[in-house]
Amino acid sequence: MSGPTAIDSAWLAKNPLPIHGEGTDKNSRGRVLAVGGSRRVPGGLLLTGEAALRVGAGKLMLATIASAAPLLGVAMPEAGVTALQEDADGEIAGEAGALAQESRRCDTIVVGPAISDRTAAIRLVEQLADDPPEDAALVLDAAAVACAGPLAERLASAFGGRLVLTPHLGEMAALCDCEPEEIARDREGVTLRTAERFQAVVLLKDSSTLVAAPDGRTLLRYAGGGVGLATGGSGDVLAGAIAGLIARGADPLVAAGWGVWLHGEAGAALAMANGPMGFLGRELLPQLPRLLPR
Repeated sequence: MSGPTAIDSAWLAKNPLPIHGEGTDKNSRGRVLAVGGSRRVPGGLLLTGEAALRVGAGKLMLATIASAAPLLGVAMPEAGVTALQEDADGEIAGEAGALAQESRRCDTIVVGPAISDRTAAIRLVEQLADDPPEDAALVLDAAAVACAGPLAERLASAFGGRLVLTPHLGEMAALCDCEPEEIARDREGVTLRTAERFQAVVLLKDSSTLVAAPDGRTLLRYAGGGVGLATGGSGDVLAGAIAGLIARGADPLVAAGWGVWLHGEAGAALAMANGPMGFLGRELLPQLPRLLPR
C-alpha cells in the first residue's frame, strides 16, 4: 500500500462539499441529533451542536439529561432539546423510546460528547444498533466510541458505510482491546483494520490525524492544526462538524476529511492570532464558517 493521501487543497478540490444555492431551506441542509452530556459535564454537548450548525446543517436537536436540558435550551435557542431520563450518577439512563423517536427525524446522529461513563454510553449505542433509523448516519465520539468494540458486528450490520468513529489513541486502544503502545507502533495499519472491521470511516486523532475508509484500503492524513487543539472540548467540536457535514449531504469519508481539515485550520488560525496554546474549544466555532468554501 502507498502512503496516506494528504488532506490538502488538492484533496479538498477533488472532494467538494455539497452546494446549497439560493432557495435552499433548513430542511434540505439536514438535521442533526446530538446525544450526550452528563451532570459532570452539562455544557459539553453545546460545542458539538453548535459545530454542526456552524458548518451548515439546517436543524439541530440536543438530547441530554433531564436536569441539563432546559439550561441547554436557553443557552442555544437555535436548537430543539429533548430531556432524557437521568440516573443517580447524573448520566443518561436507558430511554429507547425517546431516542428512537428523535433519531428517525434526523439525517445524522452523533453520540458520546460529554458522557462521563462508558456504561451509559454503551446503553445508547446498543439501542441504536438494535433499532437503527433508516438511512441516518451515526458518529460515535468519546465514551461512545471507546465502548463500541464488542458491538462491531451489530454496528456494521446496522450502519455499515454510514458510521464514523472518532477515537484518540486511548479510545482506539479501548476500541481494539489493546494497549495504547500497540496502536502507536502501527497507527496506519490499526486504523485501516478498524475501519474494515466496523465498515466505518475511522479517524485516529493525534498530532497528525489519520482517516480510513470502510474498504480498509483508503487512508488520508492531516498533518495537524497545532498543539493548542489538545484542549477540553476540541474533540466535541470536531465530532459536531463531521455530523453537520454529513447532514448536509456529504459522503461520510468526505465529511470526515473536511471536518478534520476545518478543525485543524481553525486551530492554526487561532494559534496565529493568539499564540500556540491557551485558546478554548469554543473559540474554534466562529472560525468554521470562515473556512468553508464560498
